[in-house]
Amino acid sequence: MWGVALTAYLLAIFHRSSLAVAGLAAADRFHISAAQLATFTMLQLLVYAGMQIPVGLLVDRFGPRTVILTGAIVLTLAQAGFALAESYGAALLARFFVGMGDAMTWICLLRLVASWFRGRRVPLVTALSGTLGQLGAIGAAAPMTWALGHLGWTKAYLVAAAVSIAATIAVAVVVEDSPEHRTLRGPRLTFSTIRASLRASWQHPGTRLGFWMHFVTQFSSVAMTLLWGFPFLVRGEGLSDSRASLLLSLIVVAVMYSGPTIGWFIGRHPWQRSTTVLTIVWAIVGVWTAVLLWPGPAPFWLLVVLTQVIGIGGPASMIGFDLARTSNPAERLASANGIINQAGFSASLVLVVAIGLVLDWRTPGGGSDYSAGAFRWAMCTQYPLWALGLLQVWRYRRRTRAVVNRAELTASARAEG
Repeated sequence: MWGVALTAYLLAIFHRSSLAVAGLAAADRFHISAAQLATFTMLQLLVYAGMQIPVGLLVDRFGPRTVILTGAIVLTLAQAGFALAESYGAALLARFFVGMGDAMTWICLLRLVASWFRGRRVPLVTALSGTLGQLGAIGAAAPMTWALGHLGWTKAYLVAAAVSIAATIAVAVVVEDSPEHRTLRGPRLTFSTIRASLRASWQHPGTRLGFWMHFVTQFSSVAMTLLWGFPFLVRGEGLSDSRASLLLSLIVVAVMYSGPTIGWFIGRHPWQRSTTVLTIVWAIVGVWTAVLLWPGPAPFWLLVVLTQVIGIGGPASMIGFDLARTSNPAERLASANGIINQAGFSASLVLVVAIGLVLDWRTPGGGSDYSAGAFRWAMCTQYPLWALGLLQVWRYRRRTRAVVNRAELTASARAEG
């Protein structure tokens, strides 16, 4: 059951990331500027972030099986539409629905993990889910680069859409909401129940700490893997297409080895969750600073280090969901996860748009002929987001620790393990 749901999430990541290596091809196909190219990802992330709370409420009401199946169908149709789009407007509409289908996947998987696993296994399986799901991003790197070069735009994206059909059928046949029930139904959604659930979740400082953890950890890797990584490495650092694709794949490798490690660690040491996040984010800031200050193109080894630290930031964002789990009862867990999950993608949305605007500003005459200097300016837009996120994590870390008993939290984790 978990394997099938995980496959659906893997394919959602694949569809989400499929534009990452096609940014330059999309600019040529639709004759668009950097800001317009960023709009693809901006719209996708805007829809994804905006759908998180509604999807969480729908999961609490109709169960994860129904919602994840709907998302798989929407993703398949949306990717087929993107393959056939010949105008910028049609392509934007397709990415809108990619974001919608994508939004219906991860929260469902989190709810299924919480239903089918217990105790210390939950953060570990959650981390494994996020880690293995990143195989979809690998499928959107080198294979999509090959497919675009050999099959062309339309055939490459139609093949991508066709892969989801089998996953949709598997979800319909295999996935069950809990060990006791194939489908679960929660109480009817009314304005008063929705307001009460969201208010109760947000009032707990642990939910807010999870929100800011998710905000500050992942936007760098999301912006790189979804859109700007390939152009940055090719135009900003002067690498070949193959070496740039390799580095993007190394981000996913970092996600895969760090995810289980982080999940195991926070399962055994729940009191150190915020310390883990702060340490990882400062490492990301430090390596990015070294890359941007390096005179001329950064050496390849430093770019490899960059891929590793920003890759680790992805699994670090999962720590926010563990805060939701220990701060909220089961009946509002999905809505709390929805609140938290919109944080990182909102930050990613801001960053993707900011990079596009700065690139257009620093590129005379427009077009996609971005310079290394333009990319250095553009990547500096990460610093205000890091400053805000780090400040808020530190702030709500103190508030959460004031209402949580360290001994009880640690003892509970060990007992459930």
